Amino acid sequence: MTSRLVDGNWTNEFAEALNDDASELRIICPFIKANALQRLLQHNPKEIQVITRFNLSDIADGVSDIAALRNLLDAGASVRGVKNLHAKLYLFGKTRAIITSANLTKAALDSNHEFGIVTTEGETVENCLAYFDDLWCRAGIDLVPDQLDDWDKHVTDHRLAGGRPQAKSSLRDFGVNIGIPDPPPVYLPPAVSDESQAFVKFLGSSGERALLSTPIIEGIEGGCHWSVCYPTGKRPRAVQDDDTIFIGRLTRNPNDIRVFGRAIAMAHKPVRDDATEADIDKWPRRKRWSHYIRVHHAEFVDGTMGNGVSLYELMETLGADSFASTQRNAADGKGNTCPRRAIGSQPHVKLSDEGFSWLSKRLQVAFDLHGKVSLESIEGLDWPDSKTIPSPQS
Repeated sequence: MTSRLVDGNWTNEFAEALNDDASELRIICPFIKANALQRLLQHNPKEIQVITRFNLSDIADGVSDIAALRNLLDAGASVRGVKNLHAKLYLFGKTRAIITSANLTKAALDSNHEFGIVTTEGETVENCLAYFDDLWCRAGIDLVPDQLDDWDKHVTDHRLAGGRPQAKSSLRDFGVNIGIPDPPPVYLPPAVSDESQAFVKFLGSSGERALLSTPIIEGIEGGCHWSVCYPTGKRPRAVQDDDTIFIGRLTRNPNDIRVFGRAIAMAHKPVRDDATEADIDKWPRRKRWSHYIRVHHAEFVDGTMGNGVSLYELMETLGADSFASTQRNAADGKGNTCPRRAIGSQPHVKLSDEGFSWLSKRLQVAFDLHGKVSLESIEGLDWPDSKTIPSPQS
């Protein structure tokens, strides 16, 4: 019987534990994402009990998944919810426990610095099992699929309306209150999906480039806090739910594309995501740019376009590795490998993994240096009403 302190490589720790004993898997974990969960489910644990949060705000913010909860139910798991849960505990049969800071997310398993203990010491494991059993008895009743359908609708409606922070009061916490105190209110930045693609969406055209002195709030007033627009007749099929959209503006003196914000995407659905007459009356430009990728949880650099991140610098730094298409062509030895040519006359470009990482880090530096446009300023802009959004085409 041993105990080991661990500060990384958690995927291997879970795999080793399940390879040794997959008879019973018990989990206490606030945030669970589908991709990370699949790493455990692929070992086919026979009996699964999970205690997590049922706070729809967490799901709307992307730190937890309805898909993960569905996958648990599909695997025969019993799942219960506790309000304000913070503990993370993983039990494998009756012989091993993992106590860790790591949630079941890809970032926690692969890249975050998460610390914990892996133990097979009998008394410690018994105490952990007793803790789980006590919490399980106080955690209410098991989750059922019909609840997930209802939650999914509420979260989707919230996201369709842009994910406004002040609208989160409509998102209930369905966890059982066992006396864990409410945490202080915080605003979470957009959560990057475990397996998201990333795109840079270009605003403006070569004939209407903005000055670097243009206030970023003027660029947001066109509506990119809740949607980015594509040309009429060219529906954006490549963007999927939970992809990251970096928002850039064509600028001049010198010519560049300055990335000044980011948001989380919802896949385009005809009718639902097409400009209405009311939209066109408010923003006449949307007559020519009538197809939407709706976004939520947008955040923007404060200041001017000059405070944004230069996409030209990204291309000069990474070359063919800037974008998915040029990187693929370079590997294949054919096709265009010049990033500048790849963005010509395109409404967006898909980033490579390297481009995604580079741009994420540089945008965070811009946030740290210049701050973010205040929630109050963004809240004061025009927003869609989810009740008036047309139903998607079947």
